[in-house]
Amino acid sequence: MHASLPMYDWPEIKNANHHFWEQLRTFALAIHPDLPLPDQLKETSGLNILSHWQDADLVFSQSCWGVLALGLANEVEILAQPDYSDFQGGRGPYYRSAIIACQGERADPPKTPSASDFAGLFDGKRFAYNDRDSLSGFIALAEDLSDQQIPLSQNTLETGSHRASVKAVIHGEADVAAIDCRSWALARAYEDKTDKLVVLGWTKERMGLPYITSKTTNSEIKSALRSALLALGCYPSAVAD
Repeated sequence: MHASLPMYDWPEIKNANHHFWEQLRTFALAIHPDLPLPDQLKETSGLNILSHWQDADLVFSQSCWGVLALGLANEVEILAQPDYSDFQGGRGPYYRSAIIACQGERADPPKTPSASDFAGLFDGKRFAYNDRDSLSGFIALAEDLSDQQIPLSQNTLETGSHRASVKAVIHGEADVAAIDCRSWALARAYEDKTDKLVVLGWTKERMGLPYITSKTTNSEIKSALRSALLALGCYPSAVAD
């Protein structure tokens, strides 16, 4: 069986990720002591992450709603939603993406779940994104712009990760990027020169990145992991079976 936390797997927080899994595993084993849960998180750098999520031996991981909507939801089950309240732009199980740039007027998250007003924000600017299948890096912004009848910039740069998108804006390779609020907090903590960036706006609130398991995972394991996640401050998923 495999357990992983690939979505926020920055080198600087690997120990924190492993500690979270240790806590979760301990809670789950307190409920069912004989569950065959892996001792350690699997290293996912260099892996085909979609194939990893599709593996029938996947007992625990975290995924993106964009990939789930494209078919992964047929192969995995949602366990719970993490709490994003510690991050600017987060509220309980909901999160937003920050639209970052090197210059412009700073914007706080809207007081309602709606998106910021993006009128004129992307005019003549090059947009960096991590992946077109990413809800926070591409899909959410595209949807919000469409709702406001604003075209998405045709001048784009695919970077492969939120961290790379932040760096692209810092180094002038792109003008703007959409970075999910937890990744933005990590960038501000661990990436040089983010103090020179500003947040121009925020996407609307959406459900944060869910914790998942394979649909083939034993029901006792699913139940124990759900209970353990709730005990650690996560939220029930509206789509959990």
